[in-house]
Amino acid sequence: MKKIIKYDEREELIQKVAAKISGALITALDGRETITFAVPGGTTPGPILEKLSEFYLDWARVNVILGDERWVPHSHERSNTRLIMKTLFKNEAKKARFIPMYADFASPEEGILRINKDIEPTLPLSVALLGMGEDMHTASLFPGSKNLGLALSKDAPNVVAVSAPGIPEPRISLTARVLNSSQEKHLVFFGVDKKRVLDEAMFLDPLSAPVSAVLDGAVVHWAE
Repeated sequence: MKKIIKYDEREELIQKVAAKISGALITALDGRETITFAVPGGTTPGPILEKLSEFYLDWARVNVILGDERWVPHSHERSNTRLIMKTLFKNEAKKARFIPMYADFASPEEGILRINKDIEPTLPLSVALLGMGEDMHTASLFPGSKNLGLALSKDAPNVVAVSAPGIPEPRISLTARVLNSSQEKHLVFFGVDKKRVLDEAMFLDPLSAPVSAVLDGAVVHWAE
């Protein structure tokens, strides 16, 4: 890891990480005509994305892509797209361009070529905001999930279809190779339990702790 930053309060983390991401996006825009920002689903990053939406930058030149998506329509209550639209795509950030990680196919396996075609021109990532589960997953790279070995390999494709025991819906996820291509990676979580998970994950094989595959060069932000 590049470094671990502990914040005294969750609100402080939200404010400062949003500012750091904004600065990273502005820096990336200085070097490229368009950039791509990868964002996570879940509840933890929501307040960060809401705060980030207020920052002024040239959002019209920013592509936004999810790190992973459940294979459900955007109107579904468990859709990460639906969540991102409510948190990030408002205020200044509503000018950004959203790159879907879902298409109208019966399964991720059927739709993966379409998704890859849509995201390929937007890569590599410039900034990636990541989360982590207590099972040591990040994006939809879960321990024991289908295609995990492929997703962690050095010659992995851009996206993989994901299914695993205990996960209600099939999913699609960016691979570790794509996440690690990002110029900046920021991993965010709350709570001492997840800090223990991170400490353990650093010493485990990525097949057991997939989040460890994206820690190299990442900045970790956490608060109790």
